[in-house]
Amino acid sequence: MSTLSRSRATLSPATSERSTLPMGATTDPGSQEFTPLEPTREQLLAHFFERFKFYTSLCLGTSAILAVFAFLFLIPFVVEPAIQTILAEFAPEAGICSVSDHVYAQTLTNCTWASCREGCTTMHTKCHKIKVNLARRPFFGNETLPIEWDETDLKFLINPEGCGYPPKVNCSVFAIDYAGRNAPKIFPCFYSMTRPELVVARYSWESTIRGLILALVLPTTVFVFSLSVLAYWHCHCCDRACNRRVHAESYTSKEDSKLLCELDDDPTDDVF
Repeated sequence: MSTLSRSRATLSPATSERSTLPMGATTDPGSQEFTPLEPTREQLLAHFFERFKFYTSLCLGTSAILAVFAFLFLIPFVVEPAIQTILAEFAPEAGICSVSDHVYAQTLTNCTWASCREGCTTMHTKCHKIKVNLARRPFFGNETLPIEWDETDLKFLINPEGCGYPPKVNCSVFAIDYAGRNAPKIFPCFYSMTRPELVVARYSWESTIRGLILALVLPTTVFVFSLSVLAYWHCHCCDRACNRRVHAESYTSKEDSKLLCELDDDPTDDVF
């Protein structure tokens, strides 16, 4: 206890005062009042940058996570159907179709397939099943009912997936438009050249490619950009690699560059 008392007594008043001064304050010799220091412009900018870096990192991290979930969500709903549509190789020009049979079925056992489904992930107990006859020649709008057909009783789908979501897909309206009392006798349809049994009412090559590109590019771009910025700000290895490249460009000889790399790999070196 005596040793501790002597050590405390040896502290000078100035040292004691300095040890209890808050950050950003000073005092004159012999004065008990504190005078706060005004922060400099550099300190304000550094503080602003730190806050900006924190909130931006938080937003970028959230964006990267959301991009991953968005990509996983788009795979079964956009990417996979678009790839199947491309592989089906639909004819660029619409053919001629006419309804040969229309059945409004109920119960799951009778709805093993459907021309239209509102929702692509659930089974339906009520469905429209439309079959068509197909003539593989271009539809111009003024054709008469063909006497001979290339294919008969083919399953007719609203789109390559056979399903969709309101308001874009309305199965009741689809059935009325193609199999109702006032439906046309012949109408344009798109047939697959690799799957002869596949005939659809709606098809667009441009829309399919556009949807596939957007589903692949947008989430990937957001994820890569967010991860790159976060790695540059917070990954020490990336920071060292960037500094090494910048400083190595200022050395013209191989010996100087080799020496710089050796210094940079030294664990006791805190410069880079």
